[in-house]
Amino acid sequence: MEAKATAKFLLISPRKARLVADEIRGFSYSEAIDTLQFVPRKASGLLLKLLNSARANAKQANDGIADDQLFVKKLYVDEGPTLKRFKARARGRGMRILKRTSHITVVLADS
Repeated sequence: MEAKATAKFLLISPRKARLVADEIRGFSYSEAIDTLQFVPRKASGLLLKLLNSARANAKQANDGIADDQLFVKKLYVDEGPTLKRFKARARGRGMRILKRTSHITVVLADS
């Protein structure tokens, strides 16, 4: 049985989110939660909420499943749309700022 959760249009670059996602891919649910609580990055908080959502989806689909039976089967970070902004510079010029967004998907499965 698999349970899936997706977070879209998160204001964090995919490269930064992948650094944290690579740390917990393949771990059990409880190990992944413990790891994310001590990672001092913005992506860890986002992934923590997403893991809890996927666990809730798993419990909704299968009432008898325990947390220690779940593990992170798939975890991938895709690139979302880029917000394009301009910052004022000297001599009336403008410099482009790219605010990258991410789509993160987590799939939990029972062992």
